Amino acid sequence: MVSKPQLLNRVVLSLALLGISAGILLWLTGRPAAAAGVWAATTLAALVPLTFSVVREILSGRAGVDIIALLAMGGALALEEYLAGAVIALMLSGGQALEEFAEGRARRELRALLDRSPRKVHRYEGNDLAERDVAEVRPGDLLLVRAGEIVPVDGRVDVGTAILDESALTGEAQPVERRHGEQVRSGTVNAAGAPFKLRAAATAAESTYAGIVRLVEQAQASRAPLIRLADRYALIFLPLTLIMAALAWGISGDPVRALAVLVVATPCPLILAAPVAFVSGISRAARRGVIVKGGGALETLARGQILVLDKTGTVTGGAPVLTDVVRFGTVSEDEILRLAASLDQASLHVLAEPILRAARQRDLPLTLPSETKEVLGEGIRGRVEGRLVALGKAEWVLEQKPAPAALRRVRRRAVLEGTSSVLVSLDGVPVGALILEDLIRPEVPRTLRNLRRIGFRKIWLLTGDHTEMAAMVGAALGVDRVLAERTPAEKTEGVISARAEGTTVMVGDGINDAPALAAAHVGVAMGARGATASSEAADVVLMVDRLDRLEEGIGIARRSRNIALQSILAGMGLSLLGMGFAAAGRLTPVAGALLQEGIDAAVILNALRALGDGALGRRKREEDMEVARRFRAEHRTLLPEVRRIREVADRLETLDPATARRELLQVHGFLSEELLPHEAAEDATAYPVVARLIGGKDPTATMSRAHLEIAHRVRMLGSLLQEIPPEGPTPEDVGDFRRILYGLDAILRLHFAQEEESYLPLLDGKAASLQETTATGKTCA
Repeated sequence: MVSKPQLLNRVVLSLALLGISAGILLWLTGRPAAAAGVWAATTLAALVPLTFSVVREILSGRAGVDIIALLAMGGALALEEYLAGAVIALMLSGGQALEEFAEGRARRELRALLDRSPRKVHRYEGNDLAERDVAEVRPGDLLLVRAGEIVPVDGRVDVGTAILDESALTGEAQPVERRHGEQVRSGTVNAAGAPFKLRAAATAAESTYAGIVRLVEQAQASRAPLIRLADRYALIFLPLTLIMAALAWGISGDPVRALAVLVVATPCPLILAAPVAFVSGISRAARRGVIVKGGGALETLARGQILVLDKTGTVTGGAPVLTDVVRFGTVSEDEILRLAASLDQASLHVLAEPILRAARQRDLPLTLPSETKEVLGEGIRGRVEGRLVALGKAEWVLEQKPAPAALRRVRRRAVLEGTSSVLVSLDGVPVGALILEDLIRPEVPRTLRNLRRIGFRKIWLLTGDHTEMAAMVGAALGVDRVLAERTPAEKTEGVISARAEGTTVMVGDGINDAPALAAAHVGVAMGARGATASSEAADVVLMVDRLDRLEEGIGIARRSRNIALQSILAGMGLSLLGMGFAAAGRLTPVAGALLQEGIDAAVILNALRALGDGALGRRKREEDMEVARRFRAEHRTLLPEVRRIREVADRLETLDPATARRELLQVHGFLSEELLPHEAAEDATAYPVVARLIGGKDPTATMSRAHLEIAHRVRMLGSLLQEIPPEGPTPEDVGDFRRILYGLDAILRLHFAQEEESYLPLLDGKAASLQETTATGKTCA
């Protein structure tokens, strides 16, 4: 909707265009007096509303560069430079219209987020399907989301599988699959050719997309410090202009020179460029799933020096993931997981969901348990297919029976690696353990390295977790300081102490992080849920749970700030240069007005560059991204078997020779038939692309050398297997096998981590360097 000031400006612009055109026609037809009268009327038509505007500003305690425009038009009328006055009117209204157009173009992505809010839903009411207003949806309602429709509220897939386009929330173009029972966020699009049923988990007002809308509305409201700084520059520029005009008149005795100086300085382009650059940056960030609540947050984010990170949910996934199944006897890993997951269908414990998710990912058939009994904080028992299954804490599951020797190794591993373990028993006999970890997000180490590279001096880890666990994560990430076992109030104190060392960016995700986010110079919330306290307290919200989006957001912020500074400095410099020529009598008022109009257009168009991708947006070739997707999928398939190598090494000395031989043959078969072909394919397909992207002489040499070392150790394992007797390895052989297996485990885990952190992100475009965004480019001409 057009505001009254915008409408008035458009009227003035139309009159200025019409008046100048009509005056030129009159002048060309030999009627200069009539032409002068039309130009004078045009100047007066723009002068009247401008006078009221300047008076209002002065009465409210503000004095801007519009005073220069007022003096210039008044001077043009007084000195009978009517064409110059009309051109100033055109320049002033045209500059404001150009700024309005530029801001409108810059806000397109923000408006698009607001305009696509769902209005209607299809709700099951008994056996009927009725169309209702989205505000009528309540938790528990069963909805139908048709093909191509926007998901109206947060919920879970109730029937079937949903293929969703989440690009509006996350910026990711690749559709994602959500299976039965998995969470779906509002604002995503049903990208499948068929509908799916959604069980509502929240009302529309409490859902993700409504929260995004609130955040976007906030993002359009504030002014950046740099914009306010431009206002202060304008206050300096105003007296400087008046002094130059007075000197030009005093030295030359010609008042027209003073008018020319005023014309060239009207309006000052520095107050046009900064708002456009920052709105463009906010819009660009929104396109990438980073909601910035205004120019102030964007400008401060660009100056960040100290990074403070919450641990759980920020640098780690925030939810346990099943990483291993350790078996104690002959029951297979899949069977242990299947029985545990079947029983956990009746559990409310936080660890039940990752166990169920892991079983579904392996496509294990689950059955409903019976006679279940759950003891809060201890575990759950019940019957699955007629057999008694128990899982939970070891002491509770064992019921004072002696613990198997293998359980001691599981406990030692949990202490050393900071994992959680769940003991599983079958008919009263311990058969295995489930290992769960809150894993460090794969993109975090690379992101922290990149942020250090672009100027973050210190990185702190701030958490309420135990000191030992926090220290372990901090050491893995190489942070400068770890603050553990902190309450929300103590977290806030930690952020305040960080503020004393520089501009502080705090990243968190939970309600307990909200006070700390509010205390930082810039608070960043991970993964938007519109109603959460952390999102409300934060200045920036990452719409996808990936820390590398912070890296992108900082890059966009720095680029926007650099472009704003370029535009301000270039505009001021060109205006001062023009004022010098005008004071020397080298520019007439009309020529000066046309020159200033060109300067205004140039700085605003330069500010619009913040909408573009710049160094951040060099799109990688689609085939490169396809290579990354292929090898990531292969990693997900291979990693469970890679983890099993260490498990076999741990258990080897407790197994009878025949079982040990069978286990070793299975490991060798996996390595030779699946892993080595994967490594060869990487060498042939992925590494050449990575080398092209990185540049230099053989940049992938160290990783290729790791492939050779892996192949060498697999050959050693095969040779040793050929030498053992048919009945199995001797005690002396076991030591040799364990050394080889432990070596393979260490190399493979490190190698996979390096590829996930460094190489694959290059292929799919998530590791774009931000170094280019810190440098100020060429100023506009």
